[in-house]
Amino acid sequence: MGIGDGSSSGNQQPVHKEIRDETTPLLQVKVEEDEGFHEFNGTSFSGAVFNLSTTIVGAGIMALPASIKMLGIIPGILLIIIVALLTEASIDVLVRCSHQGKITSYGWLMGEVFGQWGRIALQGSVIINNVGVLIVYMIIIGDVLSGTTSGDVHHRGILEGWFGAHLWNSRPIVLLATALLVFAPLVSFKRLDSLRYTSALSVALAVVFVVITAGIAIIKLFNGTVAIPKLFPELDGLNSIWNLFTAVPVLVTAYICHYNVHSIDNELEDRTQIKPIVRTSLFLCSSVYIATSFFAYLLFGEGTLDDVLANFDANLGIPFSSVFDDIVRVSYAAHVMLVFPIVFFALRLNLDGLLFPTSRHISRDNKRFAIITISLLTVIYLAAILIPSIWDAFQFTGATAAVLIGFIFPAMVILRDSYGIATKRDKILAVTMIVLAVLSNSVALYSDAMNILRKKEVA
Repeated sequence: MGIGDGSSSGNQQPVHKEIRDETTPLLQVKVEEDEGFHEFNGTSFSGAVFNLSTTIVGAGIMALPASIKMLGIIPGILLIIIVALLTEASIDVLVRCSHQGKITSYGWLMGEVFGQWGRIALQGSVIINNVGVLIVYMIIIGDVLSGTTSGDVHHRGILEGWFGAHLWNSRPIVLLATALLVFAPLVSFKRLDSLRYTSALSVALAVVFVVITAGIAIIKLFNGTVAIPKLFPELDGLNSIWNLFTAVPVLVTAYICHYNVHSIDNELEDRTQIKPIVRTSLFLCSSVYIATSFFAYLLFGEGTLDDVLANFDANLGIPFSSVFDDIVRVSYAAHVMLVFPIVFFALRLNLDGLLFPTSRHISRDNKRFAIITISLLTVIYLAAILIPSIWDAFQFTGATAAVLIGFIFPAMVILRDSYGIATKRDKILAVTMIVLAVLSNSVALYSDAMNILRKKEVA
């Protein structure tokens, strides 16, 4: 993730390239600084797959069923597959260029191709995207565990439903306990591979959500208590056609994981494994996305909410409905908790690279590591407590930064073709990615502006 000044020559290489200092990629790394890594033999294939999959499957999974409801089953699933293929193409561009130039970070690659401002643009985008995502994650955890109030309606959280309203299960206390007892230990690891077990558990919890949703939907289907979902969108005018495009930003940003690809690649003993790792992760996540979208839409039909987790706050029409509601919400809250450190890892690296571009790697400076980690956790916690209504704003800024990271920057790299490896197919895909990204951002901007205007009119 890069973090180097792209203005220097790329011919200076360290003795151990695979563990190169990401904060100062264009400076010679001292041999003695590398010795602490000699005992690490490289991450496993499965560990890398789980870490990348966890980077992909975050809170966005809950918005996909509403997108399928808007688009219809067939166009929605096709679009999920198409975006997955475009994501693979964009990551392949980054990997091929990085391997060709012996580059070990996204920021360093942007610096080599576009200079210092290219590196800064990438790091700034990652910081904006990841800070917004992590604040939203903490807000979700607070909503699920402690409840939330919208207008005059209060939705009880899990802990409030089980034990009643108390000071100890209030939102500030629950989130503080989560930050200290869960996040603080997990974000203290200095290698991404150290999170492989929590990432595997995170993916498993996402599968639990899919299995429960699918099971309930199938039972109700056999009982004849669910309607057959529409296969294609219903179009009754220009407005309905325009509304279809509001689903594009959710789908386009569903696979953003590019900011962690280099960190995973650097920890591999055999770097040729990164391509099958990416393909395996995308196949796994696509399967989870398609199953979640299909079965959740089948279960809730036209009543599917923008955040499908909110649908699990009511009677599901089956025995032990409240038990399944609680299992889904608890498992999803735990899933988000375990995704948090993976996204935080990239945030810390890029913030450190932006603030200290010529310093040694943050993992070798315990004081800087601790200060940046504590500062970021504090800011994210306070934002989630003081301004819990920022979902829409950060969803917009996150989507804007995310498409830069996932599509526009990789497309620009291949169109510049500094390493002479771009094919005609690569350049066609690059133009396609830019068009899709600009379109999705334009729709997000328009939708966000219209929502703000509507709120002001109502007020």
